[in-house]
Amino acid sequence: MPTVTARPVLPPGPTVAPVRQSLAWIARPMAFMERCRAAHGDVFTARIFGDQPLVFVADPGLVRDVLTGDPDVLRAGEGNAILRPVVGSRSLLLLDGADHLAQRRMMLPAFHGDRIDAYVGLMRTATAREVDGWHDGPVAAWPRMQAITLEIVVAAVFGVTEPTRAARLRDVLARMLDDLAAPTKLVRLALATRGARRGESDAALEPFRRATRGVHALLQEELDRRRGADGGQDVLSLLLAARDETGRGLTDEEVRDQLITLLVAGHETTATTLAWALERLVRHPAALHRAVQEADDGGHAWLDAVVRETLRLRPVLPIVVRHTTAPVRLGDHLLPAGIDVAPCIHLLHRRPDAWPDPHAFRPERFLDDGGRDAYTWLPFGGGVRRCLGASFALVEARVVLAELLRRVTVHAVRERPERVARRAITLTPSRSATIGVTRRI
Repeated sequence: MPTVTARPVLPPGPTVAPVRQSLAWIARPMAFMERCRAAHGDVFTARIFGDQPLVFVADPGLVRDVLTGDPDVLRAGEGNAILRPVVGSRSLLLLDGADHLAQRRMMLPAFHGDRIDAYVGLMRTATAREVDGWHDGPVAAWPRMQAITLEIVVAAVFGVTEPTRAARLRDVLARMLDDLAAPTKLVRLALATRGARRGESDAALEPFRRATRGVHALLQEELDRRRGADGGQDVLSLLLAARDETGRGLTDEEVRDQLITLLVAGHETTATTLAWALERLVRHPAALHRAVQEADDGGHAWLDAVVRETLRLRPVLPIVVRHTTAPVRLGDHLLPAGIDVAPCIHLLHRRPDAWPDPHAFRPERFLDDGGRDAYTWLPFGGGVRRCLGASFALVEARVVLAELLRRVTVHAVRERPERVARRAITLTPSRSATIGVTRRI
């Protein structure tokens, strides 16, 4: 049995001022995390955006303990509190306990494998429509991938296919995301959320609420239009039809918050993964050649591996967070109540004992990954809070990548790889994953 201190004590961590730690976390998060682990090991405490401690965990066994621990003590909803002004208080990301389980059960049918398969044609059509408008030459892949995944979200999730309404919804959604994306907004949101958590005025959150009002109004219009209508197969229709064991359905607020959550958690993250996949492939000709061959042949094993290796090497989110409501034993540490614990996706994905030559792009790692610890690859989190849309995202990324490679030849336009840049809470290509393209068909 591990030796545990009798009194809760924070693990060691950097001793520089919190403001300097915060600046490092914003500007160069990967380097910050790697320096901390090199100096303090797999469990360390950082102080970001004030004096509130954030305990990073990069040991797979301890990460498993956090993600499968008592959800009443390790609360994901409270850990995600920074997202409340954006996704809403009834978002699945913000709920804990019985509320979370009840809403998750009601949402699960919308993400069943058969439902996802039904969207494949829509994913191909959206990709073809976008790529067929490209001209030979340099293309900033990241915003183009955003256009594709936003079209898929509007059609498959929101169920809006009428051109004028779909264009209006895409425009409002894109403006909301851009308005919230700047790193400075992340600082303001984090500080305002911390203040509200301490019982201070939440007036500082008003700019973030204002950014979502246009989306809320448009989604309410859509809900009013769709309630009582014949059910479709899009996610919105399935949410409107969902009932719990007592026959209760979701309120408008709950449906709206889940839709915004799916937008924020699904559209931006998948677009960024696709952009990183293209950025990696054009710098690895053998992997790209194999991907093109498989796309032409209609296969998917190598393309799936490319997507998974991209998510390993360039995870869109570097951490997940749990908030402690009581002291928690974690290996040799007894963590106090009232702190945030962060299983660190980035550091787990760079462990040489789990991933030999961890900085190399090697999709073949995922052609046969039997026997690997499930808690060394966590782009979608883990435990009962694993991302509900993980399967949708993996299929979408593979289908879009295959359709794109069937239509254009891609190549690097710069020799040096792109750095990681921060866009709010996500990590994106610093030069928008700019690639060269030549039309094939």
